[in-house]
Formats: sequence, C-alpha cells, structure tokens
Amino acid sequence: MNDYQFKLIKIAGDYEWHVHQDTDKVFIALEGEMILDFRDGQVKISKGEMFIVPRGIEMKPSAEKECHLMLVEPKSVVNTGGPETEITAAHDTWI
Repeated sequence: MNDYQFKLIKIAGDYEWHVHQDTDKVFIALEGEMILDFRDGQVKISKGEMFIVPRGIEMKPSAEKECHLMLVEPKSVVNTGGPETEITAAHDTWI
C-alpha cells in the first residue's frame, strides 16, 4: 500500500540493538507478547496491542516465547536498521 508493506513475522528470544533513522516502526501483536527495550526503559506489547517506535530511537526487541507480529513499514526498510549483519533478512523476500 503506497510503498508500505504489512509484514507478518514470528520472533522468539533476543534480537540485536538497532535503530531505524528514517522511519517510525509499527508493531502489532497478533499472538503472544514481546518486549521492546530502550536505553531508558522498556515496553511490553501483548496480543491485540500496537506500539509505534519513533524514528531514531534505539531498540532491542525480544520475546520469551514465540510471538506473532504484524509490522507496517516502508518497503525499503532493512530489518536490522542499516548495516548488514548475519541476521539481516533478504530484502523483499516473499514466502
């Protein structure tokens, strides 16, 4: 939609610290719950809740148990926020 993608993902465990400098990040919990750690606190997102991380805010997502999420973000967003690492997803891979 207008160069935005609605991405369905599953997470479990810890992710790495990263930042999206050019866009806000929308998380919608579909099943389970996740934690977003920030340098100055944290937020828990449970099933049915939505949270928006403003651009430029460093975060570290995690989930103790598998959590199903929908992300809404521009098509060009790299999952690690920028530099390629071993967990960088192939861009625009559809399953």
